[in-house]
Amino acid sequence: MDLMTDDDHTLVLHGTAPVPPGVAPWIVVSEATSASEDAGPGPRRIVGTVVIGALVVLVVVAVLGVIAARTLAERQSVNAAANTVDLLAEAVVQPALRDAILDDDPAAVQRLAAAVRDSLTATAVIRVKLWTEDGRILYSDESRLVGQQFVLDDEARAVFAHPSTRAEISDLDKPENVYERGQGKLLEAYRPVWTPNGTPLLFETYSPYDEVDQQTSQLWRGFAGVTVSSLLLFAALMVPLLWQLMTRVRGAQRQREDLLQRAVDASVDERRRIAGTLHDGVVQELAGASFALSGAASRVESMQDDDLATDVRRVAGTLRDSIGGLRTLLVDIYPATLDTAGILDVLGDLAATLRSRDIDVHLDLPDEDPGLGPERDQLVFRIVHECLQNVQRHSGAANLWLRLAPSGSGHVLEISDDGVGFDPAAVLASPEEGHFGLRVLADVAGREGAELAVSSAPGAGCRWRLSLP
Repeated sequence: MDLMTDDDHTLVLHGTAPVPPGVAPWIVVSEATSASEDAGPGPRRIVGTVVIGALVVLVVVAVLGVIAARTLAERQSVNAAANTVDLLAEAVVQPALRDAILDDDPAAVQRLAAAVRDSLTATAVIRVKLWTEDGRILYSDESRLVGQQFVLDDEARAVFAHPSTRAEISDLDKPENVYERGQGKLLEAYRPVWTPNGTPLLFETYSPYDEVDQQTSQLWRGFAGVTVSSLLLFAALMVPLLWQLMTRVRGAQRQREDLLQRAVDASVDERRRIAGTLHDGVVQELAGASFALSGAASRVESMQDDDLATDVRRVAGTLRDSIGGLRTLLVDIYPATLDTAGILDVLGDLAATLRSRDIDVHLDLPDEDPGLGPERDQLVFRIVHECLQNVQRHSGAANLWLRLAPSGSGHVLEISDDGVGFDPAAVLASPEEGHFGLRVLADVAGREGAELAVSSAPGAGCRWRLSLP
């Protein structure tokens, strides 16, 4: 194996490093967004959505209104046809009937025809028929039907058994309606009438369906005027309220984002302050004490007091180990090299903190500083630090891969491990209480114009990718 050493740590790198695990597809945690996009949909977009929604509602209401108006108009037309057949039966047909019509007496037929003909001119009826119970047509204004016999349907026969008036849309496919075809849809109404000797007959009329369309238009115009004006008035009242509400929501969202950014910045500043205080204070003092003990051990050894010299050297070694642990802690809190040596040394220092966890680190870094800039260096440090913390605490990994390389017009940072992995969708949707580090960093990455993505699955390790355009 290869060894990379400096004054503070030894980083173990394998000459034949295993390949990073291949896991689930990438899930984008935070996409690169501009300030306006990150702020969410604006009031104009919300108002536009409301207007479109109002138009959709208008269309739906219009369609339902047409259906309702046609249903009501059809019902009214059916009732009107029933009233018409009742009126003609009582006022015209019944008085003009003679018993002789049952024997096809021409005089009786002519009497009825004259009465009906005068009445048809004052109504919308286009056809009349007079039936016997056995289905024979005694009279019709269509002379070709007179004398023909057809099979009455159950509804017509029921009228003889239980006298009533019925109206419905005519079935023009029936053989008795052959001469009504070609005149469009028709409404038929029928009821019983009686000859002077009490013989029941069936009186039937046919009316044009066009009246249904006319009544539908009239009903729809009255309905639409009230409905559409009410919806438009409601939308007009809602738009300013929504505009004001969305303006306040956007302001609250910007305030929240500012607080998150301040929290992250405050954390970094506090890390820097604590690391600087420890490095310039306690670490320096302990280093001085370590050198003093080493010198004391040499003097004691010259006095030939080997036991005391051994004890002093043991204490000095323990002190040096403690200094090493403190320096590792300082790198974990905030590496001093971030402000001096650059991001590459920082990545090496962060990776070196994993050595005490028995995790082998495999680095793939550029030979020269990539020139990301101070803000991007801070972002890379935050992402790597948080990911390595998760590797140490949760992954149980034996290997970690850290790679920073150019990609197109930018750079890509990848952090991979061969640990236990996890379900990214579930964890990111419902993070454990207090575990919002990566979620906050994802928001920061988005505002910096970077994209953070994760690829993981239970038992398949984990990979993080930060794309810096």
